[in-house]
Amino acid sequence: MNKIKVLIVDDSAVVRQTLTLILESDPYIEVMGTAADPIFAIKKIIKEVPDVITLDIEMPRMDGLTFLRKIMSQHPIPVVVISSLTSESTETGLKALEYGAVEIITKPQLNTRQFLEESKIRICDAIKAASLARIKRKNLHTPKITVEPKYSADAVISGSQPKSMIETTDIVVAVGASTGGTDALQVFLQAMPPDVPGIVIVQHMPEHFTRSFANRLNDLCRISVKEAENGDSVLRGRALIAPGNHHMLLKRSGAKYYVEIKDGPLVNRHRPSVDVLFRSTAKYAGKNAIGVIMTGMGDDGAKGLLEMKEAGAHTIAQDEKTCVVFGMPNEAIKLGAADKILPLEHIAPVVYKR
Repeated sequence: MNKIKVLIVDDSAVVRQTLTLILESDPYIEVMGTAADPIFAIKKIIKEVPDVITLDIEMPRMDGLTFLRKIMSQHPIPVVVISSLTSESTETGLKALEYGAVEIITKPQLNTRQFLEESKIRICDAIKAASLARIKRKNLHTPKITVEPKYSADAVISGSQPKSMIETTDIVVAVGASTGGTDALQVFLQAMPPDVPGIVIVQHMPEHFTRSFANRLNDLCRISVKEAENGDSVLRGRALIAPGNHHMLLKRSGAKYYVEIKDGPLVNRHRPSVDVLFRSTAKYAGKNAIGVIMTGMGDDGAKGLLEMKEAGAHTIAQDEKTCVVFGMPNEAIKLGAADKILPLEHIAPVVYKR
Protein backbone atom coordinates (compact mmCIF):
# COMPACT_ATOMS: atom_id res chain seq x y z
CA MET A 1 0.00 0.00 0.00
CA ASN A 2 1.36 3.42 -1.01
CA LYS A 3 1.73 5.91 1.80
CA ILE A 4 -0.43 9.05 1.88
CA LYS A 5 1.81 11.97 0.86
CA VAL A 6 1.17 15.08 2.95
CA LEU A 7 2.34 18.67 2.50
CA ILE A 8 2.32 20.70 5.74
CA VAL A 9 1.71 24.45 5.32
CA ASP A 10 2.20 26.49 8.51
CA ASP A 11 4.30 29.56 9.33
CA SER A 12 5.39 28.15 12.71
CA ALA A 13 8.52 26.00 12.61
CA VAL A 14 7.51 24.37 15.92
CA VAL A 15 4.10 23.43 14.54
CA ARG A 16 5.62 22.09 11.31
CA GLN A 17 8.00 19.94 13.35
CA THR A 18 5.23 18.73 15.70
CA LEU A 19 2.89 17.84 12.85
CA THR A 20 5.70 16.03 11.04
CA LEU A 21 6.39 13.90 14.13
CA ILE A 22 2.67 13.18 14.61
CA LEU A 23 2.01 12.25 11.00
CA GLU A 24 5.14 10.19 10.46
CA SER A 25 4.32 8.13 13.57
CA ASP A 26 1.59 6.59 11.43
CA PRO A 27 2.94 3.88 9.08
CA TYR A 28 0.45 4.85 6.35
CA ILE A 29 1.41 8.54 6.18
CA GLU A 30 4.49 10.25 4.72
CA VAL A 31 5.32 13.96 5.03
CA MET A 32 6.58 14.83 1.54
CA GLY A 33 7.45 18.38 2.55
CA THR A 34 6.66 21.48 4.59
CA ALA A 35 6.14 25.11 3.66
CA ALA A 36 6.19 28.27 5.77
CA ASP A 37 3.55 29.99 3.64
CA PRO A 38 1.31 29.35 0.60
CA ILE A 39 3.81 30.83 -1.86
CA PHE A 40 6.41 28.20 -0.89
CA ALA A 41 3.63 25.60 -0.93
CA ILE A 42 2.69 26.42 -4.52
CA LYS A 43 6.32 25.93 -5.63
CA LYS A 44 6.41 22.51 -3.95
CA ILE A 45 3.06 21.47 -5.48
CA ILE A 46 4.33 22.33 -8.97
CA LYS A 47 7.19 19.84 -8.45
CA GLU A 48 5.12 17.12 -6.75
CA VAL A 49 1.37 17.00 -6.05
CA PRO A 50 0.55 15.81 -2.51
CA ASP A 51 -2.36 13.53 -1.67
CA VAL A 52 -3.39 15.83 1.20
CA ILE A 53 -2.44 19.35 2.38
CA THR A 54 -2.58 20.46 6.01
CA LEU A 55 -3.18 24.18 6.16
CA ASP A 56 -2.97 26.92 8.75
CA ILE A 57 -5.19 29.97 8.26
CA GLU A 58 -3.10 32.93 9.46
CA MET A 59 0.15 33.11 7.47
CA PRO A 60 2.37 35.75 5.84
CA ARG A 61 2.28 36.76 2.14
CA MET A 62 -0.98 34.87 1.46
CA ASP A 63 -3.54 33.84 4.07
CA GLY A 64 -4.76 30.25 4.20
CA LEU A 65 -8.31 31.03 3.06
CA THR A 66 -7.11 32.74 -0.12
CA PHE A 67 -4.80 29.79 -0.83
CA LEU A 68 -7.62 27.32 -0.17
CA ARG A 69 -9.98 29.17 -2.45
CA LYS A 70 -7.45 29.19 -5.27
CA ILE A 71 -6.75 25.46 -4.95
CA MET A 72 -10.40 24.42 -4.80
CA SER A 73 -11.46 26.55 -7.74
CA GLN A 74 -8.56 25.50 -9.99
CA HIS A 75 -6.88 22.18 -9.08
CA PRO A 76 -8.68 20.62 -6.08
CA ILE A 77 -6.51 18.74 -3.57
CA PRO A 78 -7.92 17.45 -0.25
CA VAL A 79 -7.16 20.01 2.47
CA VAL A 80 -7.29 19.53 6.25
CA VAL A 81 -7.26 22.85 8.10
CA ILE A 82 -5.20 22.61 11.30
CA SER A 83 -5.39 25.93 13.05
CA SER A 84 -5.86 27.54 16.43
CA LEU A 85 -8.44 29.75 14.72
CA THR A 86 -10.92 26.90 14.75
CA SER A 87 -11.39 27.45 18.49
CA GLU A 88 -11.18 31.25 18.49
CA SER A 89 -12.65 32.49 15.21
CA THR A 90 -15.18 29.91 14.17
CA GLU A 91 -16.54 32.00 11.31
CA THR A 92 -13.14 31.56 9.64
CA GLY A 93 -13.53 27.82 10.07
CA LEU A 94 -16.96 27.93 8.43
CA LYS A 95 -15.43 29.82 5.50
CA ALA A 96 -12.77 27.14 5.17
CA LEU A 97 -15.45 24.45 4.87
CA GLU A 98 -17.39 26.61 2.43
CA TYR A 99 -14.28 26.94 0.28
CA GLY A 100 -13.79 23.16 0.23
CA ALA A 101 -11.72 22.05 3.23
CA VAL A 102 -12.44 18.40 4.02
CA GLU A 103 -11.83 18.62 7.77
CA ILE A 104 -11.00 21.17 10.46
CA ILE A 105 -8.80 20.16 13.38
CA THR A 106 -7.64 22.20 16.35
CA LYS A 107 -3.86 22.56 16.66
CA PRO A 108 -2.34 20.20 19.23
CA GLN A 109 -1.42 21.79 22.56
CA LEU A 110 2.08 20.76 23.52
CA ASN A 111 1.55 21.34 27.24
CA THR A 112 -1.11 18.64 27.69
CA ARG A 113 -0.17 15.01 27.15
CA GLN A 114 -3.78 13.76 26.87
CA PHE A 115 -4.67 16.50 24.39
CA LEU A 116 -1.56 15.72 22.34
CA GLU A 117 -2.40 12.01 22.25
CA GLU A 118 -6.00 12.70 21.25
CA SER A 119 -4.81 15.22 18.67
CA LYS A 120 -2.54 12.57 17.18
CA ILE A 121 -5.53 10.25 16.71
CA ARG A 122 -7.73 12.98 15.25
CA ILE A 123 -5.10 14.42 12.91
CA CYS A 124 -4.00 11.06 11.48
CA ASP A 125 -7.62 9.97 11.04
CA ALA A 126 -8.43 13.26 9.31
CA ILE A 127 -5.54 12.80 6.87
CA LYS A 128 -6.71 9.27 6.03
CA ALA A 129 -10.29 10.45 5.55
CA ALA A 130 -9.17 13.35 3.35
CA SER A 131 -7.10 11.03 1.17
CA LEU A 132 -10.28 9.07 0.35
CA ALA A 133 -12.54 12.08 -0.12
CA ARG A 134 -14.20 12.85 -3.42
CA ILE A 135 -13.07 16.42 -4.11
CA LYS A 136 -14.82 18.62 -6.65
CA ARG A 137 -14.15 22.14 -7.88
CA LYS A 138 -16.02 24.63 -5.75
CA ASN A 139 -18.44 27.16 -7.20
CA LEU A 140 -18.18 29.91 -4.62
CA HIS A 141 -20.90 32.11 -6.08
CA THR A 142 -23.95 30.28 -4.73
CA PRO A 143 -26.85 32.69 -4.15
CA LYS A 144 -27.71 33.37 -0.53
CA ILE A 145 -30.90 31.74 0.76
CA THR A 146 -33.27 33.85 2.85
CA VAL A 147 -35.40 32.09 5.43
CA GLU A 148 -38.33 33.63 7.28
CA PRO A 149 -38.07 33.94 11.08
CA LYS A 150 -39.25 30.86 12.97
CA TYR A 151 -40.22 29.93 16.48
CA SER A 152 -39.82 26.67 18.35
CA ALA A 153 -42.39 25.10 20.63
CA ASP A 154 -40.48 26.68 23.55
CA ALA A 155 -42.32 29.90 22.80
CA VAL A 156 -45.63 28.46 23.99
CA ILE A 157 -44.83 25.26 25.91
CA SER A 158 -43.15 25.21 29.30
CA GLY A 159 -39.99 23.14 29.72
CA SER A 160 -41.26 21.25 32.77
CA GLN A 161 -41.29 17.47 32.42
CA PRO A 162 -43.36 14.81 34.20
CA LYS A 163 -41.30 12.48 36.36
CA SER A 164 -43.21 9.26 35.68
CA MET A 165 -42.21 7.08 32.72
CA ILE A 166 -45.24 6.77 30.44
CA GLU A 167 -45.73 5.51 26.92
CA THR A 168 -44.95 7.88 24.06
CA THR A 169 -45.33 7.66 20.30
CA ASP A 170 -43.28 10.77 19.57
CA ILE A 171 -40.68 10.15 16.88
CA VAL A 172 -37.02 11.08 17.34
CA VAL A 173 -34.56 11.32 14.44
CA ALA A 174 -30.93 10.52 15.31
CA VAL A 175 -28.25 11.43 12.76
CA GLY A 176 -24.50 10.75 12.65
CA ALA A 177 -21.95 12.18 10.21
CA SER A 178 -18.24 12.91 9.87
CA THR A 179 -16.08 13.81 6.84
CA GLY A 180 -18.28 15.64 4.34
CA GLY A 181 -21.08 15.85 6.89
CA THR A 182 -21.28 19.62 7.11
CA ASP A 183 -22.53 19.88 3.52
CA ALA A 184 -24.65 16.73 3.85
CA LEU A 185 -26.38 18.01 6.98
CA GLN A 186 -27.14 21.32 5.29
CA VAL A 187 -28.85 19.49 2.41
CA PHE A 188 -30.72 17.23 4.85
CA LEU A 189 -31.89 19.95 7.23
CA GLN A 190 -32.81 22.50 4.58
CA ALA A 191 -35.29 19.99 3.16
CA MET A 192 -37.10 19.62 6.49
CA PRO A 193 -40.58 21.13 7.02
CA PRO A 194 -41.24 23.17 10.19
CA ASP A 195 -43.19 20.36 11.89
CA VAL A 196 -40.58 17.61 11.44
CA PRO A 197 -40.02 15.33 14.48
CA GLY A 198 -37.20 16.37 16.83
CA ILE A 199 -33.71 15.70 15.47
CA VAL A 200 -30.50 14.96 17.40
CA ILE A 201 -27.19 15.08 15.54
CA VAL A 202 -23.57 14.11 16.07
CA GLN A 203 -21.18 15.67 13.55
CA HIS A 204 -17.49 15.11 14.31
CA MET A 205 -16.17 18.64 14.89
CA PRO A 206 -13.76 20.54 17.13
CA GLU A 207 -14.92 22.22 20.33
CA HIS A 208 -16.49 25.71 19.94
CA PHE A 209 -16.96 25.17 16.21
CA THR A 210 -20.33 23.41 16.48
CA ARG A 211 -22.08 26.51 17.85
CA SER A 212 -21.26 28.63 14.81
CA PHE A 213 -22.15 25.70 12.54
CA ALA A 214 -25.53 25.31 14.24
CA ASN A 215 -26.19 29.06 14.08
CA ARG A 216 -25.39 29.09 10.38
CA LEU A 217 -27.79 26.20 9.72
CA ASN A 218 -30.41 27.94 11.84
CA ASP A 219 -30.24 30.90 9.45
CA LEU A 220 -30.55 28.65 6.39
CA CYS A 221 -33.27 26.21 7.48
CA ARG A 222 -37.01 26.37 8.11
CA ILE A 223 -36.54 24.42 11.34
CA SER A 224 -34.67 25.64 14.41
CA VAL A 225 -31.07 24.43 14.74
CA LYS A 226 -28.93 24.93 17.84
CA GLU A 227 -25.87 23.55 19.59
CA ALA A 228 -27.22 21.25 22.28
CA GLU A 229 -26.97 22.17 25.95
CA ASN A 230 -27.41 19.74 28.81
CA GLY A 231 -31.12 19.20 29.48
CA ASP A 232 -32.38 20.64 26.17
CA SER A 233 -35.75 19.20 25.17
CA VAL A 234 -36.09 17.39 21.85
CA LEU A 235 -38.96 19.20 20.15
CA ARG A 236 -40.75 19.06 16.83
CA GLY A 237 -39.25 21.51 14.37
CA ARG A 238 -35.86 21.61 16.13
CA ALA A 239 -32.48 19.98 15.55
CA LEU A 240 -29.89 19.73 18.33
CA ILE A 241 -26.21 19.33 17.36
CA ALA A 242 -23.83 17.77 19.89
CA PRO A 243 -21.22 20.27 21.09
CA GLY A 244 -17.67 19.54 19.95
CA ASN A 245 -15.54 17.52 22.38
CA HIS A 246 -18.61 16.31 24.36
CA HIS A 247 -20.75 13.21 24.02
CA MET A 248 -24.51 13.63 23.61
CA LEU A 249 -27.08 11.06 24.82
CA LEU A 250 -30.81 10.94 24.26
CA LYS A 251 -32.80 10.53 27.49
CA ARG A 252 -36.53 10.40 28.36
CA SER A 253 -38.55 11.67 31.29
CA GLY A 254 -42.17 10.61 31.09
CA ALA A 255 -43.30 11.17 27.51
CA LYS A 256 -40.70 13.83 26.77
CA TYR A 257 -37.22 13.44 25.32
CA TYR A 258 -34.20 15.52 26.26
CA VAL A 259 -30.42 15.36 25.78
CA GLU A 260 -27.61 14.82 28.25
CA ILE A 261 -24.19 16.31 27.48
CA LYS A 262 -21.27 14.41 28.99
CA ASP A 263 -17.50 14.28 29.06
CA GLY A 264 -15.71 10.96 28.76
CA PRO A 265 -13.08 9.12 26.75
CA LEU A 266 -12.93 8.99 22.97
CA VAL A 267 -15.40 6.37 21.72
CA ASN A 268 -14.49 4.88 18.36
CA ARG A 269 -11.74 7.53 18.28
CA HIS A 270 -14.28 10.36 18.58
CA ARG A 271 -15.88 12.70 21.10
CA PRO A 272 -18.74 13.24 20.40
CA SER A 273 -19.38 9.71 19.20
CA VAL A 274 -22.24 8.67 16.93
CA ASP A 275 -22.38 5.27 18.65
CA VAL A 276 -23.02 6.94 22.01
CA LEU A 277 -25.97 8.87 20.58
CA PHE A 278 -27.38 5.89 18.65
CA ARG A 279 -27.13 3.48 21.59
CA SER A 280 -28.94 5.89 23.91
CA THR A 281 -31.59 6.45 21.22
CA ALA A 282 -32.11 2.69 20.89
CA LYS A 283 -32.54 2.48 24.67
CA TYR A 284 -34.90 5.40 25.24
CA ALA A 285 -36.78 5.77 21.93
CA GLY A 286 -36.73 2.21 20.55
CA LYS A 287 -39.25 1.71 17.75
CA ASN A 288 -40.16 5.41 17.86
CA ALA A 289 -36.79 6.41 16.39
CA ILE A 290 -35.34 6.93 12.93
CA GLY A 291 -31.57 6.51 12.57
CA VAL A 292 -29.55 8.07 9.76
CA ILE A 293 -25.85 7.47 9.16
CA MET A 294 -24.11 9.75 6.69
CA THR A 295 -20.77 10.30 4.99
CA GLY A 296 -17.65 9.80 7.10
CA MET A 297 -14.44 7.85 7.66
CA GLY A 298 -14.28 4.85 9.98
CA ASP A 299 -17.03 2.85 11.68
CA ASP A 300 -18.41 5.19 14.36
CA GLY A 301 -22.18 4.73 14.43
CA ALA A 302 -22.34 1.37 12.61
CA LYS A 303 -22.91 -0.77 15.72
CA GLY A 304 -25.16 1.88 17.24
CA LEU A 305 -27.34 1.92 14.12
CA LEU A 306 -27.63 -1.87 14.36
CA GLU A 307 -28.74 -1.51 17.99
CA MET A 308 -31.38 0.99 16.86
CA LYS A 309 -32.63 -1.42 14.18
CA GLU A 310 -32.77 -4.29 16.66
CA ALA A 311 -34.81 -2.05 18.99
CA GLY A 312 -37.36 -1.54 16.20
CA ALA A 313 -36.17 1.78 14.77
CA HIS A 314 -36.25 2.56 11.04
CA THR A 315 -32.66 2.96 9.83
CA ILE A 316 -31.13 4.67 6.78
CA ALA A 317 -27.60 4.81 5.35
CA GLN A 318 -26.40 7.33 2.77
CA ASP A 319 -25.36 5.69 -0.50
CA GLU A 320 -21.81 5.52 -1.83
CA LYS A 321 -22.36 7.83 -4.80
CA THR A 322 -23.38 10.84 -2.70
CA CYS A 323 -20.88 10.30 0.17
CA VAL A 324 -17.65 12.28 0.33
CA VAL A 325 -16.22 9.25 2.16
CA PHE A 326 -18.18 5.98 2.10
CA GLY A 327 -16.83 4.68 5.39
CA MET A 328 -19.37 4.93 8.20
CA PRO A 329 -22.41 4.10 6.03
CA ASN A 330 -20.57 1.20 4.41
CA GLU A 331 -19.66 -0.30 7.79
CA ALA A 332 -23.30 -0.03 8.89
CA ILE A 333 -24.49 -1.64 5.66
CA LYS A 334 -22.03 -4.52 6.10
CA LEU A 335 -23.47 -5.17 9.57
CA GLY A 336 -26.99 -5.27 8.13
CA ALA A 337 -27.89 -2.19 10.18
CA ALA A 338 -29.60 -0.20 7.39
CA ASP A 339 -33.20 -0.80 6.33
CA LYS A 340 -32.66 1.53 3.37
CA ILE A 341 -29.64 2.82 1.42
CA LEU A 342 -30.49 6.17 -0.16
CA PRO A 343 -28.89 9.08 -2.04
CA LEU A 344 -28.48 12.11 0.22
CA GLU A 345 -31.30 14.12 -1.38
CA HIS A 346 -33.78 11.26 -0.86
CA ILE A 347 -33.19 10.83 2.88
CA ALA A 348 -35.09 13.86 4.21
CA PRO A 349 -38.41 13.04 2.45
CA VAL A 350 -38.34 9.50 3.86
CA VAL A 351 -37.73 10.90 7.34
CA TYR A 352 -40.44 13.56 7.41
CA LYS A 353 -43.09 11.42 5.69
CA ARG A 354 -42.94 8.60 8.23
